[in-house]
Amino acid sequence: MSKAKKVGLWISLGLASLAFAAAGLAKLAGVEQTHMSFAAMGLPAWFGYFIGACEVAGAVGLWVRRTSIYASAGLFIIMLGAIYFHLVYDGVANAVPALVLALLVAYIFVTRKGQSNAGIS
Repeated sequence: MSKAKKVGLWISLGLASLAFAAAGLAKLAGVEQTHMSFAAMGLPAWFGYFIGACEVAGAVGLWVRRTSIYASAGLFIIMLGAIYFHLVYDGVANAVPALVLALLVAYIFVTRKGQSNAGIS
């Protein structure tokens, strides 16, 4: 792996894990603003706590090489839901952070997937 790709991976891991840990912990703490989007879509309150737990677990899982591709795939799916919510209920401009996070975890997925296949002929 090139040095630039390695630096890009570390930056992506740091930014994504911080963002997902913060968002997940806010949901787990019951911060009202983080749960309003779930109510707007008619989802039950427990779903917000479930997504928060997934975000925190994903933030940790990104750093473990063995689980990194699974964590990044799961977080990507969560971000697809967030992008959908913002586009339909909130506004296009508010979807940009979710799109950026989706791109970060997609980069992590592709990079880690390449690392796991490197030793296979």
